[in-house]
Amino acid sequence: MPVGVPKIPYDIPDDEDEEATWVDLYDRLYRERALFLFKDLSPETANHIVGLMIFLNIDDCNQEQFLFINSTGGGVMHGLAVHNAINFVLPDVHTLCLGVAASMAAFILAGGSQTKRIAFPNARVMIHQPTSTFIQGYMEEVITDTDLVLKLREEITNFFVQRSHKPFWMVFEDMERDVFLSPEEAKAYGIVDSVGLEGLQWRDGRK
Repeated sequence: MPVGVPKIPYDIPDDEDEEATWVDLYDRLYRERALFLFKDLSPETANHIVGLMIFLNIDDCNQEQFLFINSTGGGVMHGLAVHNAINFVLPDVHTLCLGVAASMAAFILAGGSQTKRIAFPNARVMIHQPTSTFIQGYMEEVITDTDLVLKLREEITNFFVQRSHKPFWMVFEDMERDVFLSPEEAKAYGIVDSVGLEGLQWRDGRK
């Protein structure tokens, strides 16, 4: 049996005569403002999400967006790009951790709109310090790279300090190693606002 993205029928709005067309499942979900970070953060993955967020913002800046996350992280700069897009678009962006949000994926999860960041039961959130994959070469380049990583680490640490309201030194020490958090612990840390579907409001008013 072939494996791939399933196709589903889609009725074009306001066109009663047009027959339903078959579209990819994810294309249909995008129309409902549902976005997905289900891979490691690569240039392609980050650019795909950023492009969709900006397009949906232009299409209708009043409809909230939902970013579902199940990712072990990836490139620091790619995660920052998605984080910046969340802050750039006008509608609120819900961030929802379904399985794991590790490393920069946890940073994106925490960067969702306040009160609209969710970790589902049995999900796990992991934070740690950023690592460098930019440069492999001469000593001068390595030193420059190290300086950049230290600056990025300070920025990311300060962000978690703002969200968690914990002292800088405490967050800094936590990020010295891999720290795995349950949904309840992630909520206490300020990375998410709720566990499960509590407080989630759909576009049609359902909870």
